Amino acid sequence: MRTKSTTKNKINVITLGCSKNIYDSEVLMGQLKANGKDVVHEEDGNIVVINTCGFIDNAKEESVNTILDNIQRKEAGEIDKVFVTGCLSERYKPDLEKEIPSVDQYFGTSELPQLLSALEADYKHELLGERMTTTPKNFAYFKISEGCDRPCSFCAIPLMRGKHRSTPIEDLVKQAENLARDGVKELILIAQDLTYYGLDIYKKRNLAELLRALVKVEGIEWIRMHYAFPTGFPLDVLDVMKSEPKVCNYLDIPLQHISDDILKSMRRGTTKDKTTKLLQEFRKHVPGITIRTSLIVGYPGETIEHFEELKEWVKEMRFERLGCFTYSHEENTHAHNLVDDVPEEEKQRRSSEIMDIQSQISWELNQEKVGETYRCIIDRKEGNFFVGRSEMDSPDVDNEVLVDATKYYLKQGEYVDLKITEAADFDLYAEPI
Repeated sequence: MRTKSTTKNKINVITLGCSKNIYDSEVLMGQLKANGKDVVHEEDGNIVVINTCGFIDNAKEESVNTILDNIQRKEAGEIDKVFVTGCLSERYKPDLEKEIPSVDQYFGTSELPQLLSALEADYKHELLGERMTTTPKNFAYFKISEGCDRPCSFCAIPLMRGKHRSTPIEDLVKQAENLARDGVKELILIAQDLTYYGLDIYKKRNLAELLRALVKVEGIEWIRMHYAFPTGFPLDVLDVMKSEPKVCNYLDIPLQHISDDILKSMRRGTTKDKTTKLLQEFRKHVPGITIRTSLIVGYPGETIEHFEELKEWVKEMRFERLGCFTYSHEENTHAHNLVDDVPEEEKQRRSSEIMDIQSQISWELNQEKVGETYRCIIDRKEGNFFVGRSEMDSPDVDNEVLVDATKYYLKQGEYVDLKITEAADFDLYAEPI
């Protein structure tokens, strides 16, 4: 068995989970690069750092399997060291150290300096948000705060990420300028809750002021918002969205459910009536806005009646974008005290039923786009297609606009006007004007 590589170390960072983890991996890689380290993302390297997700059962299983796979590679002499960081490690470090002791070291979500030290690197404070991006060069995830103060019954994020902490506007503007200098044209704002931004450092919800500062950054052409909480949504954000062309008419607002009984048990701080009125306000204030949401089915106590109410509401609201997840019973959350009484098979059935409804809605909305022309960004070439997105679409989770690469040539990272020629459930086909 090989115990130490004779060649120069190459550090391979593996990222699991959400866009916030992608951001954290990019910051880690930026620090390592600044220390002169040879670092890659999900390629071959003799030292492996696994940035884990611990949000729901499937994500935890994927994280554990990835750790075990790399431990097996270490024992076979294919790699030298395995380090584990991220949410799973933050939440279950003592258990992981006991169950998988072959990992060289475990680190929590706030232990970047310690992880760097283990990798023989120094934490450089002067690297204000500078990072080694892993996304296509034209867009970047842009984390504006960390942690969450919301009391949602089903969510373990506060256990893994701690209390809400906003990054000051001046620091974020500097980060945006650095990204723009490197060719980034689209910022995708992420946080556990965008709408809480500023409450801790400015004593008010300050998302609108942040947006006004970011639109002034030269080179940035689109600013997109993910993960806004419905309760206490700052409506001045809609004014900025309407008046500033750089702010996409797009909002990701996870609503989770609509039955008052379930919303109360979920501790969401809102009602069906308030939620519906909020969405109506969005559409009234910003005509043509694209609303993305996510829902949870199979929550403890969700009856057939609750589910039918949710289905009818989805049909009524006709969301442009929607994802549906099955409830995951997470220890140390408030909902873990409830009986997980909806069988897994029934959870899956309900999720499929919601997505069937959404598929039909999406198909109908897409048919209305045939013949229309949209400004799109080209993310990549895949097979015989150039893959682009309109202002209405976020990467990885939303529709894509496909252009036949055997007929047309488009440049990655460029904006181009595309005329829609055909539409499927979730994808559009187009040709350049």
